[in-house]
Amino acid sequence: MNSYVNMGVGALLGTVFVLMSVSIASEGIFHSGEPEKEGFAIVAEETGGEAAGGEAPATVPIATLLATADAGAGETVFKKCASCHTPEKGGPNKVGPNLWDIVNRPIASHEGFSYSAGMTTFSEGHKVVWDYDHLSFFIEAPKKHVPGTAMGFAGVKKNDERANLIAYLRTLSDNPAALPTASSEGAAATTEGGATTTEGAAPADGGAAATTTEGATTPAEGGAATTTTEGAAPAEGGTTTEQPAAQ
Repeated sequence: MNSYVNMGVGALLGTVFVLMSVSIASEGIFHSGEPEKEGFAIVAEETGGEAAGGEAPATVPIATLLATADAGAGETVFKKCASCHTPEKGGPNKVGPNLWDIVNRPIASHEGFSYSAGMTTFSEGHKVVWDYDHLSFFIEAPKKHVPGTAMGFAGVKKNDERANLIAYLRTLSDNPAALPTASSEGAAATTEGGATTTEGAAPADGGAAATTTEGATTPAEGGAATTTTEGAAPAEGGTTTEQPAAQ
């Protein structure tokens, strides 16, 4: 092997040695371990709307919430919307449409505003209106209620804040829409079987005797006491025979 080959092999081995040395040294100097704590964690939104324990949270109807809502407090909540919407009559469109007279207005119908395809589809040709239910669902979770909407707002999750905001939006009109009627659940039920009579009450003059309790003994007028069945009345001046009650 001549000297040139020896020099070439030596130079190659020397270069490899230098590169490996630099690599090992740099790894020791600049090595970084795993962080003890993540910079931030992305928490996925729970699906199904279930609270701890596996039970879904109770949904309060907007009609019930509006019964005690405060429009004045809702005007404060509206500050979250003011960067994208104007509330005054004849106000300009901004990132979102003007909201004057919004309650019961046909969806995606405000003049001069370019609505997203998702909102236009949801409106079904302006047949669907912004009633109280649609307003509540949309304000709570815009992208969930109207898939494809361009509205990037996360929503107002708290029931009282959302109801106050909707109560304020209702005032943005020359003729505010009527408030929805809350359900009448819990109304008192009628007494089963109708009115009852007082035990031992005397019969009306010339009329039939009042109903007696089961097994009670009533004297027949002018005769011996006989036992009457439930609901049976003794014939005047006679006795009644004991009959079995209907099953």
